[in-house]
Amino acid sequence: MSQISPAPCVLHEDEHLLVVNKPAGLNTHAPAPFAGEGLYDWLRHREARWAKLAIIHRLDKETSGVLVFGKTPQANRSLTEQFTRRDVRKKYLLLTEHGLKQTEFTANSKITRLGERYISGATGEAAETIFRNANLKSKIPNSTFVEAEPLTGRTHQIRVHAADHGFPILGDTLYGGSPFPRVCLHAAEITVRHPASDKLVTFRAPADFAADARLALRAAVIDAPATNVGRLIHGASDGWPGWFVERLGDWLLSQSESELTQPQQAELARLAQQVSARGAYHKILNRQVRRTTPGETSPQHILGETAPERFEIHENSIRFELSFQEGYSVGLFLDQHDNRRRFLTGHIAADFPLQNSKLEVLNTFAYTCGFSVCAAKAGARVTSLDLSKKYLEWGRRNFALNGLDPAAHDFIFGDAFDWLRRLAKKSRAFDAIVLDPPTFSQSKEHGAFRVEKDFGKLVTATLPLLKSGGVLLASTNAADWEPESFLASVEDAARAARRKILQRHYVPQPPDFPVSRAEPAYLKTCWFRIG
Repeated sequence: MSQISPAPCVLHEDEHLLVVNKPAGLNTHAPAPFAGEGLYDWLRHREARWAKLAIIHRLDKETSGVLVFGKTPQANRSLTEQFTRRDVRKKYLLLTEHGLKQTEFTANSKITRLGERYISGATGEAAETIFRNANLKSKIPNSTFVEAEPLTGRTHQIRVHAADHGFPILGDTLYGGSPFPRVCLHAAEITVRHPASDKLVTFRAPADFAADARLALRAAVIDAPATNVGRLIHGASDGWPGWFVERLGDWLLSQSESELTQPQQAELARLAQQVSARGAYHKILNRQVRRTTPGETSPQHILGETAPERFEIHENSIRFELSFQEGYSVGLFLDQHDNRRRFLTGHIAADFPLQNSKLEVLNTFAYTCGFSVCAAKAGARVTSLDLSKKYLEWGRRNFALNGLDPAAHDFIFGDAFDWLRRLAKKSRAFDAIVLDPPTFSQSKEHGAFRVEKDFGKLVTATLPLLKSGGVLLASTNAADWEPESFLASVEDAARAARRKILQRHYVPQPPDFPVSRAEPAYLKTCWFRIG
């Protein structure tokens, strides 16, 4: 299987420890089963050697900085004991508009939860924080650096104590700080005894509160040399409700339900400069896309240079052809990049391998064959099935771009239900099958397909083709379909077919499509191993 570099956020790794620089805006761990992965979940399932990763301490979602994970039972025991004994030294940096009234002091209080906030009061858990002048110069006007050393590890401890003593953290509006694009709190340094050598080791990550927090989050989870695509603005999660911006190599693609406002135009121009984009396009999201022509739905050029009719991007070192002139879709759905990576590496999740490299893979609703290319690049023989000859030809070009011979693989044009029946009659069997249908489609053979109503039928038609122990990737971007109902549609179909689900790994959209209360998860994907 392909070797892909680890996540850019990794600061240090050895046999016992994994140390990362967590970006602001990403939870340490998933807050709920279907609410998006935290950094821990994302890392633990990313590499086979990280399967036993353990959380030893946490950072708030909006706090950035050094996080230490244990990789072995020995490391977990040692680090847990060190935190319990308060032997671990932690140094945070924060920005405030007020500054300290004295060079150094210690804040002591009892902290308890009150709704979304924590407060100091007569009851609660004892909390102690040392604050010092940091003697650093801030790039942000009218702000001062303060160093904080928490001697205890209570939730929101530094934020509460800073507010209690008259210098709330910049951006921490929950505790009285002035509005700012992020909460300016960063875990800059941590010192522990190494679990194996027992020597003191210190891990550091510099604070950069002036950096664009949205781009910093993407830089932490996307390997820039191997990937030049990703979502830069994901609606309300990034402070722009209803507006979405993607980087596609040298170009930016903006999407919303209306023409861009002046603030959006200014922000798009700023982003283009930051990522050195040559130009930008805008697409108006239209729910009636089936009643429009490709010319009406294609993105329109609005900034900088115009893109060629076809241009290349790379994702995990795989090359794909994109176009702004082919209608509503440009040729690749970026929210599936982590799932495409799973085909490349042969690793789905912790203790969930894809098996060997000589797989027979069926990719239904293949579109431009993104999953197919990644599976083939990892050594699989792939059958790509789609209702569009144009997209299958596009898929063949994607194969060729990556040095793969399209003739060594099958490309089938036609209705998915019809061909699933035909392939079953021919006793075809596959090690892995991808089911990622559109929310709605229309064919002469089957008529209208609506994902919420028909997904279970699709699974039923697919299961006769899946080998015992084979892997099914089921996916939908139907935002209003509850995850529990989506999963039930697969599980009910498997039960009716007397097939046993041996393993299940559910993943929402990747971290560059951040999930928040204002912008809930919409993508639902689940990998199943079925006996």
